[in-house]
Amino acid sequence: MPQSLPTDHPTPLDPEGGPGAGSGAGSAAPLGAGLDTGVDTGLDVETDVDAGARPSGAPGEILLELVDDEGVTIGTAEKLWAHQQPGRLHRAFSVFLFDRQGRMLLQRRALGKYHSPGVWSNTCCGHPYPDEPPFVAAARRTAEELGVAPALLCEAGTVRYDLPDEASGLIEREWNHLFVGLVTAPVRPAPEEVDDYAFVTAEELRALEAERPFSVWFRTVFEAALPGIREIAGNSW
Repeated sequence: MPQSLPTDHPTPLDPEGGPGAGSGAGSAAPLGAGLDTGVDTGLDVETDVDAGARPSGAPGEILLELVDDEGVTIGTAEKLWAHQQPGRLHRAFSVFLFDRQGRMLLQRRALGKYHSPGVWSNTCCGHPYPDEPPFVAAARRTAEELGVAPALLCEAGTVRYDLPDEASGLIEREWNHLFVGLVTAPVRPAPEEVDDYAFVTAEELRALEAERPFSVWFRTVFEAALPGIREIAGNSW
């Protein structure tokens, strides 16, 4: 790995799968072909990205869904308050997108974020608005942060965790809905959300984790999503 990981701007792919055959994680080419995961998939995601309108409330206030130990909604809470110690269990989502070469799209979070700024993490993560389906929230937020909607998005289970972040003093107590899928269009990240991005192989991910700081939740959600990741991107992961 180079000392400074270069941004890997993807080449637009044509409808037949485009370039990249025989490179990257080659066991998954073409990715998604004949895929039968047994879970719901969304092939027309772009029509849904505006379905979750931001709820009304105090100016600048973002509300999250609080859940019980079974993942059932029990109320709402302001976003920052829910992340302050001791934390409140709330609904979240994590997205892992891959190109047709089997490489995972990572982002480095913008330096201006109050939570985990400047660290590398998975493609996209966030919180549904109250009453917003997690699938819709995942597609919406991916488009908002990275300027591209997933070409394919599949549910990959849920994971619960309690992870304190020593750098910020905040805590992640989340019931996290996992999604994996494909991205085939150019990435155009929003600078206020994303400082940098890269497509990486499994080997490159391990090297990057050894060199650079990652979000406290990345390894937990990655391992929980691995069965779904391997269905999309192949067993090299």
